[in-house]
Amino acid sequence: MLPAERKRTIVQLVTEQDGCSVATLAEELEFSKATIRRDLQDLEAEGRIERSHGGAVPVSSVGRERSYDKREVDRLEVKEAIAARASEEIRDGHVVCFDAGTTTMEVARAAPDDGYVGVSNMPEIALELADTDVDVKLTGGTVRSRSHACVGPAAESFLDQRHFDILFLGTNGVTADTGLSTPDEDEAAVKRAMVANARRVVLVADSSKFGERSFVTVAEPAAIDLFVTDEPLPGELADAFADTDVVVTRSE
Repeated sequence: MLPAERKRTIVQLVTEQDGCSVATLAEELEFSKATIRRDLQDLEAEGRIERSHGGAVPVSSVGRERSYDKREVDRLEVKEAIAARASEEIRDGHVVCFDAGTTTMEVARAAPDDGYVGVSNMPEIALELADTDVDVKLTGGTVRSRSHACVGPAAESFLDQRHFDILFLGTNGVTADTGLSTPDEDEAAVKRAMVANARRVVLVADSSKFGERSFVTVAEPAAIDLFVTDEPLPGELADAFADTDVVVTRSE
């Protein structure tokens, strides 16, 4: 296989599989990992892929959304640390809403085993909570295969008629000018309904979301009460949150 053909195949595999590791590409193409790494460096320089830890992902765009299964294992230790800090905000008697997402799933896993009502638009989170003594409510609606989130009129109607003491909210990206955003319009509508009916909103997002923007804006920074993350906010993003009453705290 000529180098140009090999690189075309790499781009195709990375796109079709929503990301590939160096090991997977080396096995698929029957070339050494060193050769694949050099190809990835060239392809990134050409703007055809983006390097990731141990491999590559498709080029970012505001409409791109990685599947839940791919995101679930990304930066897991960081998400667990964020979740441990965020779950400290739950109090006895609270009605707690968990937005769909990989970090909010970790918050559900770190949360107390009883003493509150848990609500979510993600079946996996509801099942996680169902293994405890928590009273669990699932919004219902249509499940998106990409994110495993329940969306649509049924989910929005459920949320419009409920009120929450605290919401753990996820996001695909957060910037100074576009705020919190997500790739899907239906999922954005559900997130907005959650924010509108929560007394307190806790954003849980690691630093890989800083400066990223997606297709649909969900909320402005001022809609958040507490932002739990792993790194200091950079530049303009720090300024945007400094102009609000949002408390930004880092996980340990």
